[in-house]
Amino acid sequence: MAIRKDSKLVVRRGGRLLMVRRARDRRWTFPGGKRKTARESARRCLRRELNEELPGLRVVRPRLHCKLSQKDPLTGERTEHAVFVAARVTGQLAIGNAGEIDRAEWRRPYGVRLTSAARVIRDKLFARGSSARQLGRICAPLRSRGR
Repeated sequence: MAIRKDSKLVVRRGGRLLMVRRARDRRWTFPGGKRKTARESARRCLRRELNEELPGLRVVRPRLHCKLSQKDPLTGERTEHAVFVAARVTGQLAIGNAGEIDRAEWRRPYGVRLTSAARVIRDKLFARGSSARQLGRICAPLRSRGR
Protein backbone atom coordinates (compact mmCIF):
# COMPACT_ATOMS: atom_id res chain seq x y z
CA MET A 1 0.00 0.00 0.00
CA ALA A 2 1.37 3.41 -0.97
CA ILE A 3 2.00 6.05 1.65
CA ARG A 4 -0.13 9.15 1.20
CA LYS A 5 1.84 12.37 1.62
CA ASP A 6 0.54 15.76 2.67
CA SER A 7 1.73 19.14 3.92
CA LYS A 8 0.41 21.06 6.93
CA LEU A 9 1.09 24.55 8.28
CA VAL A 10 1.44 25.37 11.99
CA VAL A 11 1.55 29.06 12.82
CA ARG A 12 0.79 30.88 16.07
CA ARG A 13 -0.64 34.30 16.84
CA GLY A 14 -1.26 35.53 20.35
CA GLY A 15 -1.12 32.08 21.94
CA ARG A 16 -3.47 30.51 19.40
CA LEU A 17 -2.89 28.42 16.31
CA LEU A 18 -4.34 28.87 12.83
CA MET A 19 -6.84 26.06 12.24
CA VAL A 20 -9.48 25.27 9.64
CA ARG A 21 -12.67 23.23 10.00
CA ARG A 22 -13.55 20.67 7.34
CA ALA A 23 -17.07 21.08 5.98
CA ARG A 24 -17.78 17.37 5.53
CA ASP A 25 -17.30 16.26 9.15
CA ARG A 26 -16.83 19.55 11.04
CA ARG A 27 -13.45 18.43 12.43
CA TRP A 28 -10.64 20.92 12.93
CA THR A 29 -7.21 20.54 11.35
CA PHE A 30 -4.19 22.57 10.34
CA PRO A 31 -4.29 24.23 6.90
CA GLY A 32 -2.83 22.15 4.08
CA GLY A 33 -3.62 18.94 2.29
CA LYS A 34 -2.61 16.03 0.08
CA ARG A 35 -0.04 16.11 -2.67
CA LYS A 36 -1.66 15.85 -6.10
CA THR A 37 1.21 13.91 -7.70
CA ALA A 38 4.25 12.01 -6.54
CA ARG A 39 6.45 14.66 -8.16
CA GLU A 40 4.88 17.57 -6.25
CA SER A 41 7.20 18.78 -3.49
CA ALA A 42 5.98 19.25 0.07
CA ARG A 43 6.51 23.03 -0.18
CA ARG A 44 4.59 23.33 -3.47
CA CYS A 45 1.79 21.24 -2.05
CA LEU A 46 1.55 23.58 0.94
CA ARG A 47 1.46 26.69 -1.27
CA ARG A 48 -1.21 25.19 -3.56
CA GLU A 49 -3.39 24.03 -0.68
CA LEU A 50 -3.15 27.39 1.09
CA ASN A 51 -4.14 29.17 -2.14
CA GLU A 52 -7.17 26.88 -2.44
CA GLU A 53 -8.26 27.00 1.20
CA LEU A 54 -7.25 30.52 2.31
CA PRO A 55 -6.47 32.59 -0.79
CA GLY A 56 -6.17 35.89 1.14
CA LEU A 57 -3.47 34.57 3.44
CA ARG A 58 0.23 35.16 2.85
CA VAL A 59 2.71 33.01 4.75
CA VAL A 60 6.02 34.59 5.71
CA ARG A 61 9.00 32.23 5.35
CA PRO A 62 7.49 28.80 6.02
CA ARG A 63 10.12 26.23 6.92
CA LEU A 64 9.90 22.48 7.16
CA HIS A 65 9.88 21.62 10.86
CA CYS A 66 9.50 17.84 10.73
CA LYS A 67 7.91 14.89 8.99
CA LEU A 68 5.51 12.72 10.97
CA SER A 69 4.07 9.35 9.97
CA GLN A 70 0.80 7.87 11.11
CA LYS A 71 -1.63 5.09 10.35
CA ASP A 72 -5.19 6.41 10.11
CA PRO A 73 -7.26 4.59 12.77
CA LEU A 74 -10.39 4.61 10.58
CA THR A 75 -9.01 3.65 7.17
CA GLY A 76 -5.70 1.98 8.01
CA GLU A 77 -4.02 4.22 5.42
CA ARG A 78 -0.42 5.29 6.12
CA THR A 79 0.25 9.01 5.83
CA GLU A 80 3.40 11.12 6.02
CA HIS A 81 2.80 14.71 7.14
CA ALA A 82 5.34 17.38 6.20
CA VAL A 83 4.81 19.92 8.98
CA PHE A 84 5.82 23.49 8.17
CA VAL A 85 6.03 26.32 10.68
CA ALA A 86 6.00 30.02 9.89
CA ALA A 87 7.01 33.04 11.94
CA ARG A 88 3.89 34.91 10.86
CA VAL A 89 1.16 35.28 8.28
CA THR A 90 -0.52 38.34 6.83
CA GLY A 91 -3.81 38.91 5.03
CA GLN A 92 -7.39 37.77 5.54
CA LEU A 93 -8.77 34.41 6.69
CA ALA A 94 -11.21 34.32 3.76
CA ILE A 95 -12.40 30.83 2.80
CA GLY A 96 -11.51 29.88 -0.78
CA ASN A 97 -13.31 26.56 -1.19
CA ALA A 98 -16.43 26.47 1.00
CA GLY A 99 -17.12 22.89 -0.08
CA GLU A 100 -13.89 21.78 1.57
CA ILE A 101 -13.59 24.01 4.66
CA ASP A 102 -16.23 26.15 6.31
CA ARG A 103 -14.28 28.03 9.00
CA ALA A 104 -10.80 29.34 9.67
CA GLU A 105 -9.87 30.66 13.11
CA TRP A 106 -7.04 31.34 15.50
CA ARG A 107 -7.73 28.87 18.32
CA ARG A 108 -6.23 26.46 20.82
CA PRO A 109 -6.21 22.86 19.56
CA TYR A 110 -7.83 21.47 22.71
CA GLY A 111 -11.47 20.88 23.54
CA VAL A 112 -12.55 20.59 19.89
CA ARG A 113 -13.03 17.68 17.49
CA LEU A 114 -9.77 17.23 15.58
CA THR A 115 -8.87 15.11 12.57
CA SER A 116 -6.50 12.24 13.32
CA ALA A 117 -3.72 14.13 11.50
CA ALA A 118 -4.26 17.25 13.62
CA ARG A 119 -4.15 15.15 16.81
CA VAL A 120 -0.85 13.57 15.77
CA ILE A 121 0.69 16.96 14.94
CA ARG A 122 -0.67 18.63 18.09
CA ASP A 123 0.51 15.83 20.36
CA LYS A 124 3.97 15.67 18.80
CA LEU A 125 4.63 19.43 18.69
CA PHE A 126 2.87 20.47 21.88
CA ALA A 127 3.53 17.52 24.21
CA ARG A 128 4.51 18.18 27.77
CA GLY A 129 8.25 18.39 28.19
CA SER A 130 8.90 19.38 24.56
CA SER A 131 12.15 21.22 24.07
CA ALA A 132 11.66 24.97 23.64
CA ARG A 133 14.84 25.12 21.56
CA GLN A 134 13.55 22.43 19.23
CA LEU A 135 10.07 23.89 18.75
CA GLY A 136 10.92 27.56 18.95
CA ARG A 137 8.54 30.26 20.07
CA ILE A 138 5.42 28.76 18.44
CA CYS A 139 4.90 26.44 21.43
CA ALA A 140 5.53 28.85 24.31
CA PRO A 141 1.95 30.08 24.88
CA LEU A 142 0.45 26.56 24.95
CA ARG A 143 3.20 25.02 27.08
CA SER A 144 2.86 27.78 29.65
CA ARG A 145 -0.72 26.59 30.21
CA GLY A 146 0.42 23.03 30.82
CA ARG A 147 -0.49 21.75 27.36
